Amino acid sequence: MRSAMLKTLASATTSLAAAAGVLLSMFAGAAPAAAQTSDLVAKRAFRVCADPANLPMSDRSGTGFENKIAELIASKLGLPLEYSWFPMATGFIRKTLQANACDVVIGYAQGDELVLNTNHYYTSAYVLVVASAGPLAGVKTLSDPRLKDKRIGIVAGTPPATHMARNELLQNAKGYHLMVDRRHEDPADEMLADLKAGAIDAAILWGPIGAPLVKASHPDMKVTPLLSESAPPKLFYRITMGVRQGEKVWERKLNSLIRRNQPEINAILANAGVPLLNDMGTGPLEPTD
Repeated sequence: MRSAMLKTLASATTSLAAAAGVLLSMFAGAAPAAAQTSDLVAKRAFRVCADPANLPMSDRSGTGFENKIAELIASKLGLPLEYSWFPMATGFIRKTLQANACDVVIGYAQGDELVLNTNHYYTSAYVLVVASAGPLAGVKTLSDPRLKDKRIGIVAGTPPATHMARNELLQNAKGYHLMVDRRHEDPADEMLADLKAGAIDAAILWGPIGAPLVKASHPDMKVTPLLSESAPPKLFYRITMGVRQGEKVWERKLNSLIRRNQPEINAILANAGVPLLNDMGTGPLEPTD
């Protein structure tokens, strides 16, 4: 191809002109596409996709900590807050964010391909919940011999189940459903009620769910983040805001808002009782001046 293009100056000039025309047409076509993508984000309101019955994170009454973060971001944008409610179960992203019913999911784990993730605004981990005055109060890892033969509550299909299997803790485990409509079924509350009643000896929950529930209603229980498991899978996760794939301008705007308002976001999370960790999930988040 190269030798053919070099046969005459005229043919090379013609080829370059054609190539330039193609490039110009590509850029001309890209601009409207980018504009269309940007136009999907509403200018009249801060539109949030949320579960209407997912306390302590979100609910229709606006009392969840993700509701309060949404209120904070809306106030910084100078826009009214508007919700699109849908259970956080199968089809959530497809029927809300991807359907353009809203523009952001406030809490979404980093790395999920269904959304474009903003920078993370907190890191947390799965936790072990036990009776504060019980024999398991000092347990910090799932390899602790004190857990042998104990009945442990676990949400089926979550990462801690792998660690339980490795430590031979599944034979006495009690499983709870993962993908549920929490308007009708509440695995976290059921697990903590079972722990209180003595039906199980310990509970393992995602920290931002379990720890705030314990803080609000179970003062006789102790919450311990599971930070000492040496083998995979990891039990800590960085939490972001999720936006539609391709919405880079909107993502950068939210990143800026997160960065400028991180102390206020941290205060909302800490007040709710969410276990806040450093970025590597190795220990508590150190307070900043």
